[in-house]
Amino acid sequence: MDGKRTSDVYSTAFNDFLGRNKAVVSALSASGISTFAGYPLDSLKSRLQTTKTPITIPRLAMTVYKEEGVAGFYRGLWIPLLTISFVRAASFTIYTSTKEYFQKRQWLTRDSIIDVSVIGGISGALSGALISVGSAPFELVKVRRQLEFSIASSKGIHLAKAPGTLEAVRDIFRTSGLGGLYTGFRLHLTRDTTGTMLYFLEYDGMRYLLGRQRSGEQGPIPSWLPIHASFVPFVCGSFAGVTSWALIYPLDVVKTKVQQRALAGEKYRGPFETFYRLIRGPDPNNPKPLLAGVTRIYRGLGVSAIRSITTHGLLWTFFDTVANYIDNLPRAKDEDH
Repeated sequence: MDGKRTSDVYSTAFNDFLGRNKAVVSALSASGISTFAGYPLDSLKSRLQTTKTPITIPRLAMTVYKEEGVAGFYRGLWIPLLTISFVRAASFTIYTSTKEYFQKRQWLTRDSIIDVSVIGGISGALSGALISVGSAPFELVKVRRQLEFSIASSKGIHLAKAPGTLEAVRDIFRTSGLGGLYTGFRLHLTRDTTGTMLYFLEYDGMRYLLGRQRSGEQGPIPSWLPIHASFVPFVCGSFAGVTSWALIYPLDVVKTKVQQRALAGEKYRGPFETFYRLIRGPDPNNPKPLLAGVTRIYRGLGVSAIRSITTHGLLWTFFDTVANYIDNLPRAKDEDH
């Protein structure tokens, strides 16, 4: 009996720990699954953004497979698998803590979509800004790993085998010092602050429209949406992921292009010049049609949309699943009553 009682004490203590850190545990669990599922699409997205000749997604995927094998789709996975998981855990912690801060002070607490969305947007913007400081170097290394062959080609180097992650970090540090790891940081900061603000604003707003109460409980789903309640997080996560990403996609393209040129040692071009050249072409005397330029700037959006549907839908589905599981665990305070 003593052994069982001790086991129960440890079990409830662990459950209490999970309860106190629910946002972190849920985010880590959900992020690992969603990152692994969406990484091949993210890799294709980076390649599509930087290629100079139009190419279809299936053809690009086949080219990567023939030249680099399955490993080509997962090159550089371990850094984002680890860092994105911890970044999202921190992001969700800041997001939930900011919402709790507003709730305690009774700020924007009306039962309306405006208050719900604004709090989500403010929490998201703060989260994106703070997290970008730590995530920028890892994002740069990820871009470097994904574009290893095109960067080497720009330098006139033929790679028989792509270098590893640590070697990529050493090369950046050797070429540009510690500051080199923050190449394109202002663009990264702007992208993450704006994107995360839109993301959480849209997610919270849509969850409210689909029956989520201010208390956090899922209420009745509107009759015009014929889905089960368990699919609501997936639908809202996919919607928020796709739409927020589409709005900031041009900024991400410019960021990736600026970083690629810097990593290849090419002459620096500012964000506005890079954006203009992407839209109107390199020759100011013979600009490309505007529609063709817009099409180029959104190259890879299709694969990004599929990636967002997959990763963010799974992220929120597993986040809610793990959070609900933790909520239903027996706690020490439950046993006292």
